[in-house]
Amino acid sequence: MSTAAEDRIPRHVWMISLVVVIGSIMSILDTTIVNVALDTLSRELHSQISQVQWVVTGYMLALAAVIPVSGWLARRFGAKQVYLVSIVLFTLGSALCGLATSMPELILFRVLQGLGGGMILPVGQLMMAQAAGPKRMGRVMSLVAVPAMLAPIIGPTLGGVIIQNISWRWIFYVNVPVGALALTASIRMLPRPKPQPTEPLDYLGLVLMAGGLPLITYGLAEIGSLGTFDSARVIGPCLAGLALVIAFVFHAQRARRPLLNLALYRRPTFSTASVAMFFLGAALFGGMILLPLYWQGVRHESVIDTGLLTGPQGLGAALVMPLAGKLTDRYGGGPLALFGVTLTAAATIPFGLIGAHTSIAYLAVTMVIRGMGIGFAFMPAMSAAYASLRREELSDATPQLNVLQRVGGSMGTAILAVVLQRSLAGAHSPAAAAAAFGTAFWWSVGLTALAIVPCLMLVGAERRAKATPAPVLPASAAAVGEAVSV
Repeated sequence: MSTAAEDRIPRHVWMISLVVVIGSIMSILDTTIVNVALDTLSRELHSQISQVQWVVTGYMLALAAVIPVSGWLARRFGAKQVYLVSIVLFTLGSALCGLATSMPELILFRVLQGLGGGMILPVGQLMMAQAAGPKRMGRVMSLVAVPAMLAPIIGPTLGGVIIQNISWRWIFYVNVPVGALALTASIRMLPRPKPQPTEPLDYLGLVLMAGGLPLITYGLAEIGSLGTFDSARVIGPCLAGLALVIAFVFHAQRARRPLLNLALYRRPTFSTASVAMFFLGAALFGGMILLPLYWQGVRHESVIDTGLLTGPQGLGAALVMPLAGKLTDRYGGGPLALFGVTLTAAATIPFGLIGAHTSIAYLAVTMVIRGMGIGFAFMPAMSAAYASLRREELSDATPQLNVLQRVGGSMGTAILAVVLQRSLAGAHSPAAAAAAFGTAFWWSVGLTALAIVPCLMLVGAERRAKATPAPVLPASAAAVGEAVSV
C-alpha cells in the first residue's frame, strides 16, 4: 500500500468526526450563549445577579466534576454508549431549563445539563483519536476545533437575537433539535466498541478530583463576580480544592489503577503539550471576555452588533484550521504551536494600545490575524499530546487535557476580569475606559507569551521522540470499520 493511501483519511473516520462536531457545537455553544441572558434572567425570574451567576457557575462545576470519570466510563461501558447518554442528559437538561419557573429550578437543571455536557467533548475526542491514529491526528482534530473557536463568537450573537426577538427560554430550547440530530447521527454512524476489562472504579480518587476541581473552579468564578483575589470566598475554595488535588496526586502514585493515569506526564511530549494547552486555554478564553465588554462598555454597541464585531477572530481561526491540520501531520505539533502562540501574542499587542475611537476596520484585520495564530496554536498542541500515546492510554489522556484547558481558561478569565475591573475604577470618560481595557489587553499579551515556553519545550521533545520508536496505535481504521459494519 502506498504512503499516500495510508495517509488518506477513510470515510468512516470523517463520519465519526462529523458526529462528534455536531455534539461539540451543542455543548460548546451553550457555554457562551447563556452569558448574554444573565440580565434578562435576573428580571424574568426576580433574582439578584449574585444568584443568577450560579446559572453559569453551576454548569461549570458540573463540568469539572464529571470530566475526570469520563475515561473510566468509556472503558467500562463503551465510548459510544457513554456518548449517547451524555447527549440525552444534555438535551433533557436543556429542555428542563427552558421550562424552569424559578431560579433554583434553573440552576438545578443547568447542573444536569453540565453533567451531560462535560462528557460530550472528551468522549467524542476519544473516539476520534482512536479512529484516526497518530498520522492523521492533526487533520481530524482540526475539524472538532472549529466549533470551539467559533462558539464564543456565534454564541453571544445568537443569544442576543433569540432574547431580543423571542424569549430567553429559547436559548435552551434551541439545543433540543440539535440534540435530537446528534443522538440520531450517533446511533447510526458511531462504532460500537466492546466494553474493555476495567479495574474497579477508584472511588477515593473520584471523591478527591470531583471535589477538588469544582472547588477550584468555584473559587475562580467568584473572582470574576467579586472583582478581587483576597476574599475568603475565593481563597477558601481555591485552597481546599488545591489540597484535594494534591492529595489525589499522592494517591494516584500508590493506587493500582487510579482514576487518572498521571504516569503519562513522564513522557516529555505529552507533558509539555499539556502545559501548553493549559496556558493556551488561559490566553484564549481569558482574552475572549475583553473585546465584547469593550464594544458594549466603551463603544456602546448592541448585543447583536457586539457578536458580529467579535466574529473576525473566529473567521481567522477557521481559515487556517485545515492547513494547520495538514502541517501538523507533516511537521509535528510543536513547531506549529510555537508559531501560532508567537503570532497570537504579537497580534494582541495592538489591543494594548486601543482607544475609544480606534478604527473598526483596523481592529477587524488584527482580530483575523489573532484568530489565525490561535488556529495554528491550539489544535497542533492537542494533536501532539495525542500522537505520543498508545491506543489504550487515550481514555486517560482525553479527560486530563480537557481539565487542563478548562482550568486554564477559568484562571485566565478570572485574572483578566480582576485586572479590568480594577483598571476601570475611576474611569469616568470613554478615553479612560479604553485605557483600562488596554491595560487588561497587555495582561492578555503576557498570558499568551507564557505559552511560548512550553511550546519551545514541545519542539525539543518531539525532536527527541523522533530518534526513538514512537508508540503506534493498532490498526484502528480497520477495527473501527469492522465495528461500523456490525
